[in-house]
Amino acid sequence: MDKSRVSLGRWGEELVARSYESAGYEVLDRNWKIKGGELDLVLGRRGEIVFCEVKTRSSDRFGSAVEAVGPRKQQLLRRTALSWLEQHGSGGRLRFDVASVVAGRVTIITSAF
Repeated sequence: MDKSRVSLGRWGEELVARSYESAGYEVLDRNWKIKGGELDLVLGRRGEIVFCEVKTRSSDRFGSAVEAVGPRKQQLLRRTALSWLEQHGSGGRLRFDVASVVAGRVTIITSAF
């Protein structure tokens, strides 16, 4: 993958993580990987675990970043989240969010799926 795309993605994930932290969430994991899947951000707050998929784009010229999280990607994220929970324990409510970063603007869709 192109280094500039990786850098853009990491920058977007950092912006989203800061946004969650300012709302009182704790970052539990970043870029957690297993064979066949990755979780961008895992966050916790008051008995709730949030799995957040971050999509960063320099523009929305080719569609919104959120549109890239279709049914197939959602299923992959659910399976990967189950593996994370098996390793770290499951306590409390679970939520899947999708965050979009376009030109430095963060938009978080809570309970996206």
